[in-house]
Formats: sequence, structure tokens, C-alpha cells
Amino acid sequence: MPTDGSAREGPAQVTSTQIRGAAARLHVSTHIRRALWAGDLLPGQRLVVQDLADQLGVTRSSVREALFDLAADDLVETVPNRGASIRVVSVDEAIQITECRSALERLCARKAAEHATEAQRAELTEIGERLRAAVAEEDFHTYSALNRELHDLVIEFSGQAVVKRQLERLNVQMVRFQFRLALRSGRPQESLPQLLAIIDAVTAGDSAAADAAAEAQLASVIDQLRMTETLPPH
Repeated sequence: MPTDGSAREGPAQVTSTQIRGAAARLHVSTHIRRALWAGDLLPGQRLVVQDLADQLGVTRSSVREALFDLAADDLVETVPNRGASIRVVSVDEAIQITECRSALERLCARKAAEHATEAQRAELTEIGERLRAAVAEEDFHTYSALNRELHDLVIEFSGQAVVKRQLERLNVQMVRFQFRLALRSGRPQESLPQLLAIIDAVTAGDSAAADAAAEAQLASVIDQLRMTETLPPH
């Protein structure tokens, strides 16, 4: 059986149900990004062009174009005669990515503290209660998901659309690290006060405190990464 799209000869069969053009290209790239976030695709995993085309109802050309886009965002790597795979991020690179995230997320925390509406502040408070409950119940998978949701909400409430796009690109490369770190023994109990500090500062409208809380939380993530000598297990 062929292991990648290049091993299959001849034109792809285009059916009336296939998505085509730019819409197909976006459909493929969106699917792969979501699969990365969900953990359905893992670092180093091969991306078979024909399989993706069949699964998503697009042409092989659309898949190749989407993989080119994802490679430009450092999510996919292509090797001549071997095809494409999900790019593996080293611990050193993960630390550098987190340092970049820190600068951007501090900006978002400041802006969210300045501009969040009362409804948005209430939503952050509710997330804080759910985080507390997840730690108390030792439901760390839920805690990990809420952790990510909190960061996403602060970014959204900041109104910084340009920063949001940059962080989406950085964060998707870190998803496997984020998941494993959140489940590390004692980590939820350590990080919970850090996340609550961000919530308290933003809801209080204290931009300086929000900046400091975001910086402290990401510095803690960097410390955890430095303790990781190898890639997190898949």
C-alpha cells in the first residue's frame, strides 16, 4: 500500500461532492490544525496525501497546497521523497516559543484588564470557579481544557486581533507540551493560584497586576519545560 500521495500515479478522481479551490485548501488546513489541538495528530506523524484527500473530499492538489501553508507556519515539515509529517518541536524550541508567548500574553492581559466588559469579567470569574472545582475533584483533563480556555478568553477579551493570530500559530505547536505539563504530578495545584491571579487582576481592571500575573504564569511554564529532558510521551 502506498505510504504517501506521491506514490499514487494518475490524476485524482474529482467527484461532484468534492470541495474545490481555495475552500478546499482552507478545509484541509483547518482540519489538521483542529486535529493537532485535539491530540488526534501527534509530532512526527505522517500525513498521507491520498488518505487526507479521500477523508476530506478534496483533491490531492488541495491537500498539497494546504500542507505547503502549514509548513510555512512551522506545523508541518516536508522531506523530499518521504512526504509530509507533523513537525516535532524540541524542548529548547518549546522554551523559546513560550518566551514569545509570554510577551504577547502579557499584552493581552493588560488590554483585557482595561477593556473587558462586565459580562466578560463574569465569564472569567466563572472559569475560575470551574478551575477550582476541577483541581478539588482531581479532574485534570478538565483542568487542562479550562486552562487553555482561560488563555483563549483573555486573548479574545483583549481585542488584540493581530496578537491573537500570532498566538494561535505559536500555541498549536505547543499543544502536546501543554497537555503533558498540565497532567504532571502536582502541576495543577501549583498553577491554579497563578491562573486565579490572572483572573483576579483582569476582573479588577488592574492592568499592571494582570501583566505581572501573566508573566509569572508563563515563567512557571518555562521552568517546567526546563525540567523536561526529552519530548513528552505521545
